Amino acid sequence: MSCHPYAVIVAQRLLPVLRTTGADEAVRATTALLAAGCRAVELTTTIPGWAAAVARTAPLADARGRAALIGVGTVTTAAHAEAALDAGAAFLVSPYPAPEVREVARRRAAVFVEGGYTPGEIAAAARAGGAAKVFPAHVGGPDFIRSLKAVLPDALLVPTGGIRPGEVRDWLAAGASAVGIGSGLPADPAELAAVFAGLAGPCCPACERDRPEPTRGSGAC
Repeated sequence: MSCHPYAVIVAQRLLPVLRTTGADEAVRATTALLAAGCRAVELTTTIPGWAAAVARTAPLADARGRAALIGVGTVTTAAHAEAALDAGAAFLVSPYPAPEVREVARRRAAVFVEGGYTPGEIAAAARAGGAAKVFPAHVGGPDFIRSLKAVLPDALLVPTGGIRPGEVRDWLAAGASAVGIGSGLPADPAELAAVFAGLAGPCCPACERDRPEPTRGSGAC
């Protein structure tokens, strides 16, 4: 039984968004994140050779041997959506409403976290796909998420843009389901692992059955 990407992202609580200078760097960064306890990683279409990077990382596993979930972000066209899914992407993300991508996701039964900023855009994205990316999140801050959750209590909101790792808990407390982070994660493997272990929560019954005995400070799925 495989986990739905939403379950993994929500359990992970921090979704790394990689914008590297090339495919090789993206593969190295993704491999380091997986080794540190991360399972879902978003690579963006701004990376030169991004499709090759997705194809190389999609078959990888995390530190517990579970299949990695490699998403593709900054997907704004049907061509990008098709290429990402063909390369093995587990989910798609756009920074703003993208009807072309929504149609590809519908036709191919793919997970699509559509972006938006206004309440109307975010509500439409959540209604269509179950989750919405709130971008650029830093403009409204955590208080904006609180206001959105008051009228969209069931929506999975993933604020992204201008958020530092040390601020993640503030956004989660405001009602974010997970937080997208584009920079600022520690390079040291032990420090990086501590970030994910300190945030991770339970995922799904399948993961919990396969979960080893917990140790102090360990995360879940």
